[in-house]
Order: sequence, then structure tokens, then C-alpha cells
Amino acid sequence: MFNAYIQDPKMLQNLNDLGYVSMTPIQKACIPLALEGKDLVAKAKTGSGKTAAFGLPLLLSLHVNSMRIQSVVLCPTRELAEQVSAELRRLARFAHNIKIVTLCGGARFVPQCINLEHGAHIVVGTPGRILQHLQEKTINFEQIKTLVLDEADRMLDMGFYEDIEKIITKMPSKRQTLLFSATFPKEIERMCHEVQHNALHVSIDEEATTSSNIAQVCYTVEASEKEEALKGVLLQSDAKSVIIFCKTKVGVAELQGYLVDEGFDALSLHGDLEQIDRDEHLLLFANGSAQILVATDLASRGLDIKDVEMVINYELPQTMEIYTHRIGRTGRMGKEGLAVSFVTPREESFFEELEEANFTFTCKSISDINPTQSKPKKAQYITLCIDAGKKQKLRAGDILGTLTKDLGLEGKCIGKIDILEKYSYVAIAREYTDKAFEGLCATTIKNRRFKIWKLG
Repeated sequence: MFNAYIQDPKMLQNLNDLGYVSMTPIQKACIPLALEGKDLVAKAKTGSGKTAAFGLPLLLSLHVNSMRIQSVVLCPTRELAEQVSAELRRLARFAHNIKIVTLCGGARFVPQCINLEHGAHIVVGTPGRILQHLQEKTINFEQIKTLVLDEADRMLDMGFYEDIEKIITKMPSKRQTLLFSATFPKEIERMCHEVQHNALHVSIDEEATTSSNIAQVCYTVEASEKEEALKGVLLQSDAKSVIIFCKTKVGVAELQGYLVDEGFDALSLHGDLEQIDRDEHLLLFANGSAQILVATDLASRGLDIKDVEMVINYELPQTMEIYTHRIGRTGRMGKEGLAVSFVTPREESFFEELEEANFTFTCKSISDINPTQSKPKKAQYITLCIDAGKKQKLRAGDILGTLTKDLGLEGKCIGKIDILEKYSYVAIAREYTDKAFEGLCATTIKNRRFKIWKLG
């Protein structure tokens, strides 16, 4: 229980309100050591609860009355940085006026500068953009007490080592450094030696925390049978959220096109997409407006997509580590998950390696696939986009109030509401979309009219 290590009653109440009932293994191992001010090297994967593992000690150590940047969290991607920021803000609700600023590439630089001028306690961001702010002298790290390197191995894979070194030179040498990584190549060991002092090592048994609640099924198929087999698996499943993994961007685009032609609500996610399209596809998948996300391994780490019911390895990955991260997208926070893999004759040797590594599979043939429906079910929600967001001071409550009080929709018809900088998105149950769309087009929100359009 959190109260074994945390005494602040307001934080404990907030954790209870957020559904943090018991500690995950990584939280139990890291929180007491981090609260003591120790440097940590922690082996942990996405979905293990590591944000709270470093976030709670970080928040408890803040001097809220001092509007100086006291903690920095470095992340490999914009998506992960935004998710870490969002979770830290949820955890920070126990106290007033904790300001968390997100600094990532792909967003305009000047608005970030203006935001920093008002002060901040915690900065979360990608190394490239944070280094740019340091070079432009729009940020000051002289008061930093805690540095967190989240998914450090991935940051090194992406070539951020030199940027991280330059960032650290702008911080006090006497600070706490918490490093989280899923793997420990030699480069990580070198980094630990250079940026930490007498760091304690924490390692969580990944197999025990990743695979125990995930049923793993494999189908032996010929390459020419894959598309039809995939269609059959999807038609026999009731899963409302499915991530399908391919090795290449071209493979993702082709498979997504095939699924759309077959009537499935499928979106894609790969490195060639513009950032705005990546954000939109993730949002639509997360809010239930698309059942299927076809992705490269960009989506296997660092993206906090909750409640994924099934993962499909349309093409097996090249390493056991990537396989582990892929299937770790499902079965999170103790829920049951399903991972399906298609194995062609050319992939049998890698599949045998997985079995030797104690991954347990139920093996089937395509004759075992029995579709329970003749055509795909449509996604539960359709998303409406509103041409206003945080910049126009629009809040989720404003949209919800307009839909329920002014247009007469019941709360159960309204799904997730996301307020971004310039746009807002609201998921509406499919059968009520026309009513919501026509109503919003004909009325005002906060006494203003905005453009409304449907997505998907």
C-alpha cells in the first residue's frame, strides 16, 4: 500500500480517487529509495507503472512556493512526453499550483517560451527541444534537484546521447538522477557511470509482469494465407481495440488499405505520418472511434494506449525484446489480454526461440478460425472535431454541458473528450452522432460559434 511510504493525506486521497489501490512491483521497489534521495537505475517496461514510481517522489520533493524548475523528465518521443506530463498532472492534483510544462519538437517554439516565462516546477520533454531552449537561454536548470531519464535505451537508439550530455552540463552536479530502461546495453552502463553517483539497481522480472495475464495464440500459415486468416481472426473476435503489428511502413499502409476495403475501421501509425496525423489516429483509436490500429514498432513502446484487448503480430518481429514490448500493449494494469501471432515457415526458427524462452503458446491452424460474424462491426463511437481548444479557453465541461443541457443528449452517449491546443475532440455514440453534429453546428459553446466536423 502507498501509505507505507507516503504520509501526505491529500496525496493518498488523490491516489485513491485515481484508482491507485495497490503498488506495482516497480513502484514498490523504487518509491522508498527515491524518497531517500538515492540515484536509481531501474529496469522497467512501458505499462509497469513507472511514471508513478518516479513521479510521486518527484512531486513530494517540490517546493511549490518557488516557481523555479526543480525537476526534468527526458523522454525519447513527443507522445511519451505528453503522456508522462498528463499522468504527472493527475498525480499532482493533491496540491494547488504545481505547474508542469511539456517541451517537445513538432510544437511551436515561441508559445513554449511564453509558457516558460510564467514559471514552472517540472519540465517534461524530448532532448532536442529542451537543448534548443537551453541554447536560446529561455530556460534555466540551475535549481534542478531531480533528473529522470525515461526509456533511456530508446533515447540512445535515437541518437540523443550527446544532447543528453549537453543538457546535464547545465544542471547542478549535486542532484538526484533516476534512470529507467527496458534493456541494458553497454551504452546504458556507460551513461549510468557518467551521470549518476552510487546508483542503486532495481530490476523487475519482466516475464512475470508482462506475460502472466496475456493469452498467447499462434497460427501456422503460409504467407499467401495471411490476409484471409487475419480477416477471420478479427471476425471471430469481440475485441473493440486491436493493434496489428507489421515490420515496415509499406506493410502497414498495404494492410490498413486491405482492412478498410474489407469494411473494418482501421487506422495506421508509422514514422512517415505527419505529427498531426499521428496524434489524430492515436486519439481516434484511444476514444473508440476506430477498432484497429495497424502499426510499426513505433507503437510497441512509449505510447500509453489503454485497454487494448488484442495484439496481433501479423509479421513476427526480429528480436525477443520487441516481441515482449508488442504483446505488452495488451493485458495492462492486471487486465486479461490476448496476443495472436501468425507464423510462416520462414519465421519458425524465431518462434522456436520464443518457446525456448518460456513464452507459452496455444498453437492452432487456420482451419481453427471460425468467424462468428459475416461482416465487421462498426466502431462504437464517431468523433466530432471542434475548431477551438485550450487557446480559446475551451474546457471539457463546456462541451459536455452543451451536449447534455442544450442538446438533450444523455451522458452515456458521450465518450472521451480531448482538449488540445487549437482543437477539441468529443466521441459520440454512433447512433447519436447526427443529432450531436447538427446540434453543435446550430448552437453556440460558451456563447461562441465554432466549426464542427466529423472524423472517420
